Amino acid sequence: MENFTIDIDHNGIALVTWDMPNRSMNVLNTSSIAELAAWTEDLSNNDDVKGIVITSGKEAFCAGADLEEMGGQLAGSALKAAAGDEAAKRDAFDMIFELNRVLRALETCGKPVAAAINGTALGGGLEVTLACHYRVAADHPKAQLGLPEAKVGLMPGAGGSQRVPRLIGVANSAPLILEGKALNPQKAAETGIIHKVVPAGEEVADAKRWITEDGDAEAPWDKKGFKIPGGGPYHPAGMQNFVVGNAMLHDKTFGNYPAQKNIMQAVHDGLVVPIDTALRLESKYFMKTLMTPEAMNMVRTLFLSSQELGKGARRPAGVDNTHVKKLGILGAGMMGAGIAYVSAAVGIEVVLIDMSQEGAEKGKSYTTTVMDKKIARGRATEEKKQEILDRITPSTDYALLEGADLVIEAVFEDRDIKADVTAKTEAVIPATSIFASNTSTLPITGLADASQRPDHFIGIHFFSPVDKMPLVEIITGEKTNDKAIAVALDYVRQIKKTPIVVNDSRGFYTSRCFSTYVTEGIIMLAEGVDPVLIENIGKSTGMPVPPLAMSDEVQLELSYHIMKQTKEDLGADFPETPAYPLIEKMVTELGRLGKKNGKGFYDYPEGGKKHLWPGLGALIGKQTAIPQEDIKKRLLFIQALETARCFEENVLMDVRDADVGSIFGWGFAPYTGGTLSFIDTMGAKAFVAECDALAEKYGERFAPNALLRDMAAKGDTFYGRFNPQKAAA
Repeated sequence: MENFTIDIDHNGIALVTWDMPNRSMNVLNTSSIAELAAWTEDLSNNDDVKGIVITSGKEAFCAGADLEEMGGQLAGSALKAAAGDEAAKRDAFDMIFELNRVLRALETCGKPVAAAINGTALGGGLEVTLACHYRVAADHPKAQLGLPEAKVGLMPGAGGSQRVPRLIGVANSAPLILEGKALNPQKAAETGIIHKVVPAGEEVADAKRWITEDGDAEAPWDKKGFKIPGGGPYHPAGMQNFVVGNAMLHDKTFGNYPAQKNIMQAVHDGLVVPIDTALRLESKYFMKTLMTPEAMNMVRTLFLSSQELGKGARRPAGVDNTHVKKLGILGAGMMGAGIAYVSAAVGIEVVLIDMSQEGAEKGKSYTTTVMDKKIARGRATEEKKQEILDRITPSTDYALLEGADLVIEAVFEDRDIKADVTAKTEAVIPATSIFASNTSTLPITGLADASQRPDHFIGIHFFSPVDKMPLVEIITGEKTNDKAIAVALDYVRQIKKTPIVVNDSRGFYTSRCFSTYVTEGIIMLAEGVDPVLIENIGKSTGMPVPPLAMSDEVQLELSYHIMKQTKEDLGADFPETPAYPLIEKMVTELGRLGKKNGKGFYDYPEGGKKHLWPGLGALIGKQTAIPQEDIKKRLLFIQALETARCFEENVLMDVRDADVGSIFGWGFAPYTGGTLSFIDTMGAKAFVAECDALAEKYGERFAPNALLRDMAAKGDTFYGRFNPQKAAA
């Protein structure tokens, strides 16, 4: 076998070590599943074998299914099945059910099977261990045990939706199965997912001990008289789990996610039948989920595309790999402090420059705050905190930037201030260094005018809070060279974030498109639409925060300054909307600056819950009634339409950047797969027709661009016309 080795000791215990060649992690693919089936059969028929222990030869146990391989095969069959091909339906079901069949064979092999979990076990990896009779995990605080399928629009497909509720009950299963929540080993043991946690390196010995002393070759649900913890669907207490669970599910998802609905159905139906039938039901609901456009789009964007971008899909060819050893950061405010932390945490030496030593020290203290929270949760140590803090040097002295490989400017959004710090920095850094601006709106080409080396000038746009947001937007100016792009991409990979690459534009891609969402909400408010309706429907679209609340989050004062600057820059070309005068009045006349001063479209009482400002009614005057469906369309369509404009204008060059950027950057409804997938799923022809109707009713900003009209006429899709795989070939 390629993927497993087997060693049978003098007690007749077979140690099966999973160690796939040429991979950093074990995965479930065609090859490993076939070998898993083969050794299960061989060992179950070997009279000399008294028990089986499965462990991993790698740092992690198993990362789950290889979606790139298996997902491609399944997607092809699912597409044919969705079109009504009966043979394809059978093929797809057989492919999905195969792992369930293999794991059930392991579970019923007649010999006690123990999983010695030496590290992270996710998705199908955890499901392999759930088919074992005993689970012991090494005490690695960073190890994760969970079923993350729901996060990418899928559901557990190898017994997870059936074995977990039978282990710990329906209510306790919900966060794991419906939300994809992962647990560390200690929490997994407390929850009942695993039996025991032992010091790292002792997991195999403990698994063997269990086989020798207690080995039980029968799963709890195969024993006579087994009862579901907390009760099943027809038990009075268990029934409430589904009544309350479905209500809570709709409250959280607004019916946008088929996976969660199918998970609930699979759990309900599976718990009223024997486990063998339940596993077939799970495969049926998995297939039903997979055939939805939401699942296909989410898997493509949230897994495949994000992985491709993270591994350097947009990196220029022919440029040697780089590694940032010393990083300079200009500005120790919220963004600069966050960049300092994530960089120092991966071993980079950081010089954090601010106007005052006090400001620089305050920026460094952010790392203390973050690390103290991690220590309190058992995810870090005092020694680790000090190690990271020692890498950050707060200062006012630009001379300390000498030798920096990369400098990131994160000062106030003012061209003159940025030009000043650029000149001071270039006076001391090597000619080979790359200079980056963290600006969120100002064009990079214009900022590079202040540089003596515009070919080494680039935009690296972080999102707040830096330590939590997964995306970084890299912006190329007119003169930015390939080396600068490569260094920026290598640095983003170094700090373990996902990069997208876009060309220069006012607001670039993410800020430009995101602003249409909040602006459209404010326009509707100015038109007299009930703010409660705007916010409630905003939440139902799948956006993380409704538009008026989001306006407060990003600060109305900042929005006002950006709009004012843009109006000055564009003059007669400034796109006037009812949003600008309303924001201007809120900020300059009413002093409602946003969340930071406790007054925006919402009030933020100290110690109380935020609520819409009662004065909004008087501010907007007479209310206007528009169809609720139009509110939803306006909020979603305007973002997708602006993305299509960015693609036509060559701000965006890759469909993956568009979709990954829209979800990871500003939270565009994840169930759609991103802004371009949203258009593709609807079809360009239908999207254009809807936009034309919105333009006629609500304004020319909804008028489709030439690219969309051409795609509609030809029946094209973005992933068809601009397929990144074809472009790479």
